[in-house]
Amino acid sequence: MFDAKSGSGFGAKQQRVFPLVEVSVADSAERAFRAPDVTAAELPLQDTRLRPLRDLRISVTDRCNFRCVYCMPKEVFGKDYAFLPRSELLSFEEIERIARVFVGLGVEKIRLTGGEPLLRKDLEYLVERLATLQTPRGGDVDLTLTTNGSLLSRKAQSLRDAGLKRISVSLDSIDETVFQRMNGVGFPAALVLEGIDAARQVGFVPVKVNMVVKRGVNDAQILPMARHFRGTGVEVRFIEFMDVGTSNGWNMESVVPSSEVVRSIDAVFPLVPTGREKPSDTSVRFRYADGQGKIGVISSVSQPFCGDCTRMRLSADGRLFTCLFAAHGLDIRTPMRTGDSDDALRRLVANLWMRRTDRYSELRSEHSAAHNHPKVEMSFIGG
Repeated sequence: MFDAKSGSGFGAKQQRVFPLVEVSVADSAERAFRAPDVTAAELPLQDTRLRPLRDLRISVTDRCNFRCVYCMPKEVFGKDYAFLPRSELLSFEEIERIARVFVGLGVEKIRLTGGEPLLRKDLEYLVERLATLQTPRGGDVDLTLTTNGSLLSRKAQSLRDAGLKRISVSLDSIDETVFQRMNGVGFPAALVLEGIDAARQVGFVPVKVNMVVKRGVNDAQILPMARHFRGTGVEVRFIEFMDVGTSNGWNMESVVPSSEVVRSIDAVFPLVPTGREKPSDTSVRFRYADGQGKIGVISSVSQPFCGDCTRMRLSADGRLFTCLFAAHGLDIRTPMRTGDSDDALRRLVANLWMRRTDRYSELRSEHSAAHNHPKVEMSFIGG
């Protein structure tokens, strides 16, 4: 059983850290092209902290039909907000080309995200193309997608048929009043639950549900969420409210530490810690002692995992970000559209990763957050 007193690895004492000065490195394409080529024997690529490049998260659109308070609050992303014109979005062919470059450099997992990725017309076509990618060792790429679930009931079968392997659904409450207030547009939780059921019925196993927990907003829904999905095969992941972007009004007082989440569930449904499946996983997992499933917690604020981060992010407009909390990205769309070869793109990516130093979450403190260090919005690079 989970030890609620010790927190099973979730320390109550938070280490004091120095404020962050810079979060990302955005090198010029000219300098990146001078990087030496990388042979298969030198894979996986490693950054300055010896972290391998294994994961690519691709934002296919900056648009979303929700206005969640922690991501795209309607006070900022109102009806007059200027989203990217279509010409600035990467085409599916461009996304596939970049993905092939990354897979050739050792990436084994690709996650499609947004904004809301299912708003991108004919997304199944992109899924079908990416599903054919294979790693240098001949293995299939782990292709997954994160969605708010609003369109999932009608899209689940076509996504599965196109070759999507796994799916995660964002759902911050099963209480209609709380959920509709949080998504900012009054969208019913019942329709998201229909999408989750549809995903299960077409064979996505397991379906993962992501709940961002914000104190005073939906923290009373932790236990109801756990209770609702126990025994269904759906794995709920409770995510600490993070300071992504600069528009979500983040403050430390709104963070519910994962240790508190686990204690509250364990008091009713005893838990057994199982840790991470892979060192690079964002989620620390627990199983119910009675065998009724699993939950996960993502603790970027209280228990940073920068040291195991293997992710690069591609924004909807073709910029590469080496950290979720980065301020700047490296433009890969321009060299691609002006005729650079795949080898040149490969060297650009390799050079960016090999000089990567990011560790924002390890350096985070209330003092550094108060300085409002500029960061790219989550709607551009996904969660």
